[in-house]
Amino acid sequence: MLIRNMYRAPQFYVCMALLAALPLAAQEIPAGRGGRGGGATREFLGLGPAPDPVAAARGEKVYASNCAFCHGANARGAEAPNLIRSPLVLHDEKGESIAAAIAKGFPDKGMPAFPNIAASDARDIAQFLHLQVELVANRGVYKRLNVLTGDAKAGEAYFNGAGGCNACHSASGDLAHIASKYPQPDQLQNRLVWPGGPPVPQKVTVTLPSGQTVSGTLKRIDDINISMYDASGVFHSWLREGLKVEIPDRLAAHRQLLDKYTDADMHNLTAYLATLK
Repeated sequence: MLIRNMYRAPQFYVCMALLAALPLAAQEIPAGRGGRGGGATREFLGLGPAPDPVAAARGEKVYASNCAFCHGANARGAEAPNLIRSPLVLHDEKGESIAAAIAKGFPDKGMPAFPNIAASDARDIAQFLHLQVELVANRGVYKRLNVLTGDAKAGEAYFNGAGGCNACHSASGDLAHIASKYPQPDQLQNRLVWPGGPPVPQKVTVTLPSGQTVSGTLKRIDDINISMYDASGVFHSWLREGLKVEIPDRLAAHRQLLDKYTDADMHNLTAYLATLK
């Protein structure tokens, strides 16, 4: 049914072609050309010029003492509207619209004028607001904070005890210096919970209808065929019908732990692994 629908809708192929072309097209746009943002990624996300972090830091202080009470500490809104969604803020380029709004206010909408805020401070506020928009729109700048909240000692005890991690891993062997390899705690925790990693040669044992078994390294498997190299390097290929195929699951223990982990276990293990530098 899905295949028939795809053939009925040639626009599906057009959309897929456009999606496939997007990364290449984005890479081919030189920085500083095409759109307000300059860079390809910024243009694709529809972002304006990158905010000045120094000016934004200054603007945050001015904003906090003059605007935060009504618009919220991070401009997400409180008694007054959310400025991150404000068309005036989103269409502002270099602070010109925001500075004018600060100076004149919108008395009919309940926003007073702030004529005592210097033009330079108003531009800094604009940079602060643009930075807030950036943090919402560009997920690539998000950072996970406060990941290392667990107890390293408890994590070590779990590693060597209830978790059974030491049955396959060693702090002085395969996991030595793991915290240096993954210095960001969130990356370390992701690797812990679901290790994945680059593909490695997959072992396989095939039992033929005659009862003969052949073990070696898997080359390819699908619903119809399987091929492999045996321990001597000889290539074999069979139809799968009538065969028994056994492929060990290297991550079986990790899959089982997914049903057993508590939040405390994961955080404690992460804290312990973070000590293995």
